[in-house]
Amino acid sequence: MINRNRLFYGSCLALLTTAFAFTVISGIAFSVKSEFVLTNAQLGVFTGVFFIGFTISQAIFSPLCDIIGMRWIVRGAFVTHVVGAILIMSAQGYVVAVAGSLCAGLGAGLVEAGCNPLVAALYPDNKTSKLNHFHMWFPYGNLIAAILLTVVFANIGGGWRSQLLLVLIPAIGYGLMMFTAPFPQTEGVKAGVSVGESFKALFAPIMLLMLPMMLLTASMELPPSSWVPPVLQAGGINGLLVFGFVFGIMGTLRLLAGPVVKVLTPTGILFGGSILATLGLFLFSMAESTLMAFLTAAIWAVGIAYFWPTMLGYVSERNPKSGALGLGVMGAVGMLAAFFVTPWLGSVADDKGHDVLDAAVVVEIFEEVNSEFPGIAENTGVQAEDIMAVDASVTAVLSDYADSGELPRGATMQALRAVSGSGVELNAVTRAQEELNPADNEGGRRSFRTLAPFGFILILVFGLLLVRDLRAGGYRAEKL
Repeated sequence: MINRNRLFYGSCLALLTTAFAFTVISGIAFSVKSEFVLTNAQLGVFTGVFFIGFTISQAIFSPLCDIIGMRWIVRGAFVTHVVGAILIMSAQGYVVAVAGSLCAGLGAGLVEAGCNPLVAALYPDNKTSKLNHFHMWFPYGNLIAAILLTVVFANIGGGWRSQLLLVLIPAIGYGLMMFTAPFPQTEGVKAGVSVGESFKALFAPIMLLMLPMMLLTASMELPPSSWVPPVLQAGGINGLLVFGFVFGIMGTLRLLAGPVVKVLTPTGILFGGSILATLGLFLFSMAESTLMAFLTAAIWAVGIAYFWPTMLGYVSERNPKSGALGLGVMGAVGMLAAFFVTPWLGSVADDKGHDVLDAAVVVEIFEEVNSEFPGIAENTGVQAEDIMAVDASVTAVLSDYADSGELPRGATMQALRAVSGSGVELNAVTRAQEELNPADNEGGRRSFRTLAPFGFILILVFGLLLVRDLRAGGYRAEKL
C-alpha cells in the first residue's frame, strides 16, 4: 500500500540531504585547499564537480524514470549521497575528495530525477503547491546547515571531516524511510504514455518556450546567491547573514505556496516574481549599507522564491505527457545555468572591479612585492615555490604596465588576490587586501546589475502567458 506521507516526507529529507551536502562542500572548500595544497583551479574542480554530477544524473536517469521506476532512482540517490560523504570524509588526497564531491552531486541529481515526478504522482491535482512545499527544503536546508556549521560544529571541533556527518545523518534517515517503501507508478506510466511520447512532448511549443525561460529564472536565482557572501563581505557587510536571510525568506514563502498558487496561479506567480527579481537584483547591486543590503535582498528573495518549483509545476501541469523526462530536463537546464553563469558573473566582477583600482597604489604594492618576495622565498623553504609564483604574477603585471601605461584587466585583480593570500607578513600584503576589497565589492555589485536586464525577457514572456490565460478564462492544468 502506498503511504503518501511517508514518501513525501522522505523526499523532503532527501532534498535536505542535498542542501546539507551543497553547504558543507562549500564550507569546507578552503580547509580542503589548505590540507591538500590545492591551486584555485583545483579547488574550483572540487566544488564544481558537484554541479556536473547533478546534471549528469539528471540527464541520464530522468529519461529512464518511467522504465526503471522512481524507487530505484531514489535508492541510487541514497547510495551516492552516503558514498560521496564517506569518500570526502576519508580522503587522503585530492582525487578521492573530487570523487566524493562528484558522488554527492550525482546523489543531488538523482533526488531531483526521482522525487520531482514522485511528488507529481502523489499529488496529481496539486502539483505546483506540493512541488513548492518539497523544494522549500533546499533553502531551509542551506539555512539550517549554515547555522549548524557556524554554531555547533565550530564549537565541538573535530576539523572539517566531522562536518560530513551533517550529510550522513539525514541521508540515513531518508534511506530508512524510502528504501523498502512501495512507490507509485509515474503519471506517464499510469496513463499509458510511452517513453517515445514523452520525448516527443519535449518538442511541444510550451516546452520549447519554457526551457530557455528555465535557463533565465535559474540564472536570476542560483549564481547571484553563491556570490552574495563574498561580494558583501568585501564591502564590510556580513554576507553570510544576508545569505541566510535570503534562504529563510525563500523557504517560508514556499511553505505558504498553497494559498499563493490559488490566488495568483502559477503564471501570475512567475510574472510577479520576474518583476520583483529584476527590481530586487538591480537595487541589490546599489546596496552600500547593511540596512539597504537586507531590504533589497528581501525584494530579490521574494522574486526568486517560487521560480524553480513553479517552473517545474507549470511544465508538469501544462505539458503532462513530458512527465518525469520533462521535469528532469528542466532541472538539468537550470543547473547548467548555475554552472556557466556563476563564473561569468565572476569575470564581469573582475572587469568592473578593475575600474575601482588606484593604479599608483597598485604599482607601489607590486614593486614592494617584487623587491621583498625573492628574499623571503630564499628563507622560507617549503613555501618558496608558491611565494615565487606570486612574485611572477606581479612581475607580469608590472611588465604590461611598463609597456602600455595601463594595468592589465583581469590579471591585476588576480595578482592582488595572490599577494593577499600569500600568507607573507609584509605591509604590501595588507595593503593588497585593502585595495582589493572595494574593487571586489563594487565589481560584484555591478555584475548583479549586468544580470538584472535579462529579467525583462522573463517579464515579457510571462506577462504574455498571463494575458493569454486571462483571455481564456483563467489558468487550467491539463490532465492525462
